[in-house]
Amino acid sequence: MTAVGIDAIEIWTGKLQLDLPNTFAPAKGEDPEKYTKGLGLETSSFPDTYEDIVTMGANAAKRLMDRRDLSPDDIGRIDVATESAFDNSKPVSTYIAGCLEQVYDGDFHHANKGERKFACVAGTQSIDDAYNWIRAGRNRGRAALVIATDTALYARGDPGEATQGAGAVAMLIDEDPSVVELSTEQGYGSADETDFLKPNQQFPSVDGKRSMQVYLARMREALEDFESVAWDTHPDDFEFIPFHTPFPGMVRKAGLLGYRHMIRGTDIEDDLEAEIGRQPRESEYDSWDAYEDAIRDYMDELKRTDRYRDWYGETIEPTLGLARRVGNWYTGSVHVARAASLKHAAEQGVDMTGRKLLVGSYGSGAQAEIHAETVRDGWADEVSALSIDDQLDRRYDLDFDEYETVHDAHNHDLDAEIEEFTQPDGEFVHTGWGRMNERKYDYVE
Repeated sequence: MTAVGIDAIEIWTGKLQLDLPNTFAPAKGEDPEKYTKGLGLETSSFPDTYEDIVTMGANAAKRLMDRRDLSPDDIGRIDVATESAFDNSKPVSTYIAGCLEQVYDGDFHHANKGERKFACVAGTQSIDDAYNWIRAGRNRGRAALVIATDTALYARGDPGEATQGAGAVAMLIDEDPSVVELSTEQGYGSADETDFLKPNQQFPSVDGKRSMQVYLARMREALEDFESVAWDTHPDDFEFIPFHTPFPGMVRKAGLLGYRHMIRGTDIEDDLEAEIGRQPRESEYDSWDAYEDAIRDYMDELKRTDRYRDWYGETIEPTLGLARRVGNWYTGSVHVARAASLKHAAEQGVDMTGRKLLVGSYGSGAQAEIHAETVRDGWADEVSALSIDDQLDRRYDLDFDEYETVHDAHNHDLDAEIEEFTQPDGEFVHTGWGRMNERKYDYVE
């Protein structure tokens, strides 16, 4: 069976940055370590006044198509995943296709276009859709373009304000992929939850504590479901485990939960028994509450062991390198984590070909998906072509007054005309509105 997976990746970050410890924390009168050590964040990316989910997505897609010398005829579907959409009917993919048709010969008139919504997991769901489309033989030899693009903004003063971010990840899904092959096995954990939502509003309503609990519960369910159709996972099975990363501090909890699950009944649990004992088993306790208390105590001990710390440093920490600098990208978050892990491996000279990733996607509301990916022999060339470090270094550093100004510029409830902070160069920009209040875009040389 021909392998199907991610053949190319490109990233486009918002062109502004907010320095959390040096700009945001002093303005809030808070300890910078609340952000650097607590949340695990250094800076957040923001869109300039001429940027939005369309421009970022189109710019990432153009960069990918240019680098791979693709034309519209090579693309059979365009799927956009976002939870920042501004139209309840017309999908963002049509806007992006319209942008790309400004710069390429030909058009996307025979490409299927759609928009996926399930909070942050929609990017992975769009990859699943493309995978199934190719496996069904409906692609006619063409590839799918999947774009995860979001402006993850919160109301000013909201507890989630420090975790904001903006950017897009474009991925080419095709047969015989260069980057990773997707596993046929998937695991899901899904339930009707009210942890994070936007009922006809731009900025989210969030129950932070509940959201963390739901995230972990759905991830556990998804891992158990994956193992039911794949294999009993072991920490040594995977070189990296990229998680959905609203902020790195959240991934610390997911990593610990996953590690405890994977070592249960293994040689690692045996090795750690003399140091911290064996994991509690439910049958050993008279009540569920007592069992949960024992599990929490065990996990507190587990996270202090050298065995766990070493595993986390090698398997999880490298996936967070970009998130620390860009913040939360909602649908793009887990795909940024994958790129960060492969980028780290390339920089360290690690040959990833044939090695496995375990990808943990999540969307509030709520659903988690777990699947495995096998790294292909073209991964290093693809990762070396990414320009994300240069993009991050060139971001305009906002002071706090400028941050509040640009936040107002992207608040749909305000009519704020703000001068741009950077000069567009070889990219798509938002230029205004048309006769039916549609957004208009142009390519600026």
